[in-house]
Amino acid sequence: MSGRNASDELRVLCSPGPLFLQPLWDGLRAREALLQSPFFPAVFSIGTYLGCCLPFVLLDALCPWVPALRRYKIHPDFAPSARQLLPCLAQTLCQHAVFVFPVTLLDWARGPAPVPPEAPELPQLARHVGCCLLLFDAEFFAWHVLHHRVPWLYRTFHKVHHQNAASFALATQYMSVWELFSLGFFHLLNVTLLECHPLTVLVFHVLNIWLSVEDHSGYDFPWSTHRLVPFGCYGGVEHHDLHHSQFNCNFAPYFTHWDKLLGTFRSPHAK
Repeated sequence: MSGRNASDELRVLCSPGPLFLQPLWDGLRAREALLQSPFFPAVFSIGTYLGCCLPFVLLDALCPWVPALRRYKIHPDFAPSARQLLPCLAQTLCQHAVFVFPVTLLDWARGPAPVPPEAPELPQLARHVGCCLLLFDAEFFAWHVLHHRVPWLYRTFHKVHHQNAASFALATQYMSVWELFSLGFFHLLNVTLLECHPLTVLVFHVLNIWLSVEDHSGYDFPWSTHRLVPFGCYGGVEHHDLHHSQFNCNFAPYFTHWDKLLGTFRSPHAK
């Protein structure tokens, strides 16, 4: 009997289908009351964001005492001050409390969304997350170019995000309410169009936040995402930092194909 149980467990771990993710999904479903809480979306969003920012905030604090870290900073002599960090943190918390939570509360008031008993298959989850990232990248590219090319849009909505010339992790969501809701709308639109499983939605949200924070972190490590994606398809932190310093290039948040196709790509390594 024990041999059969061990065989079943091995089949669960090796299967790419629903069985692989089922234990994780069952664990989340056991906390269904938490998932269905009106507070969960806002708390999960801000918790994910701050959790992604925290490692880079700690690295910035350690940099003066660990000079070896500076080799991975794209601006070795820059460290965000408390005067820069605190307004970014305060604005993010305020926007989630004043704007994000009421919106999620209205959505909760419509009634609980159905929770499927089965987890998604692993290939399906990976495919949907990849498609969501590509769609988000295209949508934000178009939004971003428009808000740079139309002076009124830039001054009114996007300029606030460019107030910090050298970016750092907590500056990722230092943006206007319009920009915050635009990004949230793209996120919601994509998972709705693809009819993503709730677990896929959570995974996409965490990955999207992490990639965005990484692009603003100011650190370029050997294991940074752009070094793991071949053929220069993914821009990375130096790619996005160039946008913050020159304004007229590298508008896509993650991938490089739209900028290359439309002539707005600039390599950080070009002479």
